[in-house]
Amino acid sequence: MAVAAAASAADPGTAFKLLLSCPAGLPRSRVLVKFGQSFDRIPHPDAALEESISEIWNQRLQRNPSLYNGTKFRYGGNAVQYKDDSKQEYHVSLRLGLTDYRTFVGTNLNPLWEKFLVPSEDDPVRCQHMSNPLGNGAIVETSDRKIIVLQRSHNVGEFPGYYVFPGGHSEPQEIGIVGHQTAEENLAPLSERVSQEMFEGIIREVVEETGVPASSLEELRGMSQRMPGCHNGGFALYELMRKEFVKMPS
Repeated sequence: MAVAAAASAADPGTAFKLLLSCPAGLPRSRVLVKFGQSFDRIPHPDAALEESISEIWNQRLQRNPSLYNGTKFRYGGNAVQYKDDSKQEYHVSLRLGLTDYRTFVGTNLNPLWEKFLVPSEDDPVRCQHMSNPLGNGAIVETSDRKIIVLQRSHNVGEFPGYYVFPGGHSEPQEIGIVGHQTAEENLAPLSERVSQEMFEGIIREVVEETGVPASSLEELRGMSQRMPGCHNGGFALYELMRKEFVKMPS
């Protein structure tokens, strides 16, 4: 499992850094979610910069009317929680809010995207004005040790024509989320459903994009996030996982 983000102003398809690395993978029982409105994007105080979100989106729509503004989970950080003082066993808690594709295009894919960043070493603070939808990407290795990659359509809003791993986004609407609930007692079961969707979502993407039946897939070993888009980050994760697998006892 790895969480990655853009590292510089270079080509966003190649610039990334790992915010969290769990190359041996984590089972579902050790991936938790804290879901709430406090992890939503904070609007930027610069009104002109904030207005550019609509301008960029409208420009994209004019060029590609097929773009759809869907709701997404927003990555707001993570926390590692150890079971005891030995620090041998741990859980990863993902902090998630809500965002949408329009805001992603208008912030993360904005030519002025760096202006949305806050000078801080704390990534959630640094990216508090960014959309940062949580994406997923699966590394599908076949029984003869080949890796499946796909070429993106030239009619998409993000990285048209790029070669990528199967993936997309876990979808809030798949579990009935259209906004934030205010009742505190409902947050715990809702967060559990969101956690399950993190895994179900990537299985759904692999089945839809490759045609491989879900019954033929092994248990998932990780998830990824990208900002603005770290397709090379997936390969880095794959290399980490391969190295960790070699170390594991047979």
